[in-house]
Amino acid sequence: MSTENKKLPGDVETTGHSWDGIEEFNNPLPRWWLWTFYACILYALVYTIAYPAWPLISGATPGVLGYSTRANVAADIAKFDAMNAPVEAKLVAAELTDITNTPELLSYSVNAGKAVFQTWCAQCHGSGAAGVQGAGYPNLLDDDWLWGGAIEDIHTTITHGIRNEQDPDARYSEMPKFGEILEPAEIAQVVQYVRTLSGQEADAALASAGETVFLDNCAACHADDGTGDRFQGAPNLTDAVWLYGGDVDTLTETVTNARFGVMPSWQARLSESDIRAVATYVHSLGGGE
Repeated sequence: MSTENKKLPGDVETTGHSWDGIEEFNNPLPRWWLWTFYACILYALVYTIAYPAWPLISGATPGVLGYSTRANVAADIAKFDAMNAPVEAKLVAAELTDITNTPELLSYSVNAGKAVFQTWCAQCHGSGAAGVQGAGYPNLLDDDWLWGGAIEDIHTTITHGIRNEQDPDARYSEMPKFGEILEPAEIAQVVQYVRTLSGQEADAALASAGETVFLDNCAACHADDGTGDRFQGAPNLTDAVWLYGGDVDTLTETVTNARFGVMPSWQARLSESDIRAVATYVHSLGGGE
């Protein structure tokens, strides 16, 4: 039987090429497709000349039109800054305690402050401001404030931060590492006593001995009754709110090695109006006093 391919009437012409007896039909692409393809190539060439396109070592080709998305964004930001300038000037000039009594300033502050919070604060305090229990990031929704929850206190905390090395006016206090001062038995005793202050289950015998340890070593900051001292940022030990945890193991770690949470100063990164806005927003969440 012959393996030669026979051309039938109506068959497309071949290119003349043959591979092992297999011939290739001459089916060129449609003209409309080719012209579209050429147009795309031409458009790409024009685009790379007119607009930023090719990456270089320290940037990209600028394009002959000078178009810049960054410049457009900067222009939009400048436009809205100009629109907000009058209300921001009023916000900066107002007494902090009067902001909540001025509808225009309150509305602006809550909306602008929420945006500031979500951008700069939510990473630590959570998007809902509930903090991260056990990690040392305070819940901003409750009434337990280490340095005070009045709007002036919140403003000061945001402005200067806590225990940072950048701002000389940062709020500062430091708990001693009692593992270097007390014996392990004394630490066990005071831990049990601290648990009784907040109504938790505790070893009565250890707690009784721990009261003396507490009064001798802890009361200077936390007060004789354990209610704390906001001026020093010493937490209230009598409630159920624990920044790092109130279980035996966590309390033992806290007493032994202490805690040293740090919050950055925001005055170098945020404008005064931004700080006032976010302070008002945090104060409005329900935990502010």
